[in-house]
Amino acid sequence: MSATIDHELLRTFVAIVDHGGFTRAAQAVNRTQSAVSMQIKRLEEDVIQRPLFERQGRQMHLTSEGTTLLSYARRILELQGEALNRLREPEMVGRVRIGVPDDFVMRFLPGILKSFSRAWPLIDVEVQCAPSSELLNRPHGSLDLSIVTREVGQEIGTILRREETVWVTAESHTVHRQSPLPLALFEAPCFCRRHACHSLTRAGRPYRIAYSSPSLATLQAVVGAGLAVSALMRSLVTPGMRVLGAADGFPPLPDGSIVLLRTPDNRSPAVDSLAQHIVEGFRS
Repeated sequence: MSATIDHELLRTFVAIVDHGGFTRAAQAVNRTQSAVSMQIKRLEEDVIQRPLFERQGRQMHLTSEGTTLLSYARRILELQGEALNRLREPEMVGRVRIGVPDDFVMRFLPGILKSFSRAWPLIDVEVQCAPSSELLNRPHGSLDLSIVTREVGQEIGTILRREETVWVTAESHTVHRQSPLPLALFEAPCFCRRHACHSLTRAGRPYRIAYSSPSLATLQAVVGAGLAVSALMRSLVTPGMRVLGAADGFPPLPDGSIVLLRTPDNRSPAVDSLAQHIVEGFRS
């Protein structure tokens, strides 16, 4: 009989990676630290027969075998969760309303919705695209979930990820050398826009807002054509763009956070499940 891997061993292994060590992983999986250590020892010696972690002082890093296993482990646990959901609640139907800025629709949403649809094919998802500022001001209860950007230190809800905000220009153009500097920015209010303008003012560099739009696709097109410089979160930088830094005369910009907001009154298994898929989708 071919060898199999206990899913609890995989769950503990993934928890160690996600939580950065054995102590926090033990809390996450509700086991003692010694039990977690024994599980990993069993996984390394009896199942994989290869070391999964290498220790450098107090730091732990995945070996090449550990990196390979991590990808499979996440997929196995995800499929197991989908199977259990389908078998335990095959009748779950309904609708989930989610608000998300145009920024993240193409970058993150397709994979998340594909995974969610596999788990719950009878649940309808209504996606409403709007800037973060508008989503934050929607009437209470009009959305079940919202993905918005916030400044670091002003987050509310679940932090999905924190990202560097960067200056970008087209690779084959020199528009970043013009004065006044033409900018392509999201419409106000937008913290990227505000910080971009403030940083240039503090640096004493003249600028003009040549293009203003709520659409990421519009800003990417303008930047790609070499018509202006923009300030975007790192994950929104596309091929053909070049990140500008201090060597180009551009000051650093504050990081931003992407957060998930939930309406407490609109809780349901469908909403809970999509929220979990969003968390996992942004994490991976």
